Amino acid sequence: MEAWLGVLPTLLLAFCRMLSFFAVAPLFSSRLIPAQVKIGIAAALALSALPALRESKVISFDVSYVALVLKEIAVGLTLGFLGLLFFSAVQTAGAFVDIQIGFGIANVIDPMTGLQAPIVGQLKYMVALLLLLSTDAHHWMIAAAIESFRFIPPDADLLGWFSKPSTAEWWVRAFAEMFLLSFQLAAPLVVSMLIVDVALGMLAKTAPQFNIFMIGLQVKILVALALFAVFAASLAGWMEDLFAVMARKMEEWLAMFGPGG
Repeated sequence: MEAWLGVLPTLLLAFCRMLSFFAVAPLFSSRLIPAQVKIGIAAALALSALPALRESKVISFDVSYVALVLKEIAVGLTLGFLGLLFFSAVQTAGAFVDIQIGFGIANVIDPMTGLQAPIVGQLKYMVALLLLLSTDAHHWMIAAAIESFRFIPPDADLLGWFSKPSTAEWWVRAFAEMFLLSFQLAAPLVVSMLIVDVALGMLAKTAPQFNIFMIGLQVKILVALALFAVFAASLAGWMEDLFAVMARKMEEWLAMFGPGG
């Protein structure tokens, strides 16, 4: 009993990190998952990280404990945000396509977050969630959250790390990589819509009696849906690459706290 009481402050810090990770990480942050389930899973994962927690110093409940709790929440939120950042590349790519085919004026409600989302972006987001589960990529995120205790123990001091110029540099590169991935996903459809626009412009010049605005909108939607069906097979491979990049960036972020970070 005394042994458990000695490790209780550290376990509570680990619980705060896991719970804040679930608050923003893709899939786990869904409003469809009851809060009680999230709390239970966070507590179970905090217990599973106990071997890594034993390597940290003994922590007691004192004034500095509040700062440690805030630090754990910040680490969990940052790690979950990294997963969300690259996962949102799917919705960003869908937003690019929506603007090109005329769906930019319409949005749907995302049941996972309760927020408005672009139509094509929401479709790709749901496909990405299914692939996330089918490829066990959600296990990578959980493993990264547990592994974070080896790189960032509960008693670690992060103030020196946040003051490094390389920190802002790394985040700028991460955002740039996310936008590059979203451009790559949207490029086939966006370029195809540009070709359709050129063809419709030529038709408007040669046959001005046609209402190109009304005809063009329907043609672009049909072409976009046809191309989406054609590229559906390669979409799975692209998203698997996206999950691999997401896992790599999580590993990079944790490695920055290691001995050579």
